[in-house]
Parts: sequence; C-alpha cells; structure tokens
Amino acid sequence: MIDIHTHLLPGVDDGSPSFDVSLPVLERFAAQGVTTLVCTPHLNASQSAHAPIERHRELFAQLQQRAPAGLALQLGWEIMLDSPNVDLSAPHLALGQSRALLVEFTRGGLPRGASSELRRIARAGRTPVLAHPERYFGCTLDAVREWRRMGVVIQTDASVLMGRGVPADLARNMLSEGLIDILASDNHGDARSLASAREWLLERGADEQVHLLTFANADCVLRDEDPLPVPPLKAGLMERVKRLFGR
Repeated sequence: MIDIHTHLLPGVDDGSPSFDVSLPVLERFAAQGVTTLVCTPHLNASQSAHAPIERHRELFAQLQQRAPAGLALQLGWEIMLDSPNVDLSAPHLALGQSRALLVEFTRGGLPRGASSELRRIARAGRTPVLAHPERYFGCTLDAVREWRRMGVVIQTDASVLMGRGVPADLARNMLSEGLIDILASDNHGDARSLASAREWLLERGADEQVHLLTFANADCVLRDEDPLPVPPLKAGLMERVKRLFGR
C-alpha cells in the first residue's frame, strides 16, 4: 500500500507531536503492508512563500533514518487553498518528486470559486489532488464529477468509508460510482490507517478497487502518470453496504 496523506512529521502541525508518537505508527503501517508513505504537514497557500522548508527537511531526515526497513518515506505538504491565485509552482510544494499538489479547502464549506482555483492549478501544469472532499459542506457528486473532468485527483480519507453521517454517506456514494481515485489515512499520530479500509473493502468483494485505491493510483500520481479508472462497485455490493449502514 501507498499512503500519500499523513501528518507524522513530528511537532509541526496538529498531527503527531513527537518521534515517540510517529515511530510506532510507522512500525504499525509497515507491518500492515504500507511500502511508501508521504509526510504532508499543513501549509496555507497564502504562506507558501515562507514555508519552513529547512526545518521540515531536518525533521524528515531524522524520521527517515529511524523509519522501519521496507518503508520508504517522501515529503510533501497538504496545502490549504485559503487565498486565490497563489503561485504554487515551487518544486518543494509537491508530493515527493512529482508535479502533484495535495490541496484542501476549509471544513466550513466550499469557497466561491473552488472549481476555478482547481482548474487554475491544473492549467499551470500541476496535478491537484483534492484531499477529503467528503468533508466539505455543500460538496456534491456533481461537483466531484466536474473536478475529475478537469484532471483533479480525488483522495478520500480511508476511515470515513466505515463511518456514519453525511461525509460517510457521500464517500460511499462516490465509491459506488467510481469517483474516488485514492484512499489515504490522513493519520495524525492516531489509530487511522489504510489497512482498516482495505480489509473492509476486501470483505465486501471489492478486490480490484482495493488494489487501485490503496496502491496503483497513488503510485501513478507519484510517478506523474494519470490514475487508472476505478470501477464502480457492483449494484449488489453497494446494496449490502447501504443495508449495513441503514440506508
């Protein structure tokens, strides 16, 4: 598995506060089958010109040195699009060595011009990877379809699939239509993992989707290749999921 969205760089944001927290998570992920992990600390687009790059690189080098064997670490950011028309062309803002940018909006709802901002990033030669669209108040399946037509890659938080409430319902509806490209843990030094969603999907017969969502498409993005289409869930499988959650 490849996890492109984590907050395990210690002490830099609202994620893991220390190496003592991050390292056991890395050990657990490696044991679960994660082979590549990207550390993506929070960064506001409006502050991207002043990003603490050197400090993060120092911490990343220490984390990399202490990571378990067989787990490759890469560095990136999760960029909050808090201001329009910001120049995000600097190579160090991308996921690893790719052209992809992991971006997000505020929880409060989609800002006016959200689609225009994603389109601008794509037209500038970047691949926008939109983190957890299921969270955003006002997000709809139609909006997700539009973003994907623009070339936006959709990343959903793995733990949401097994939850309840509006975000979980939207995430499962996206899954049923093949609108999710990548699952990621969004781990903040806690129990969240890709493995839990992987097992949940495998138990429901979604073997092909699991491979694409937890490995192949993340690998494509990190190699600057287009993600592969994820087949919609079969009707019978989706009905079983809906019955499980009482919908």
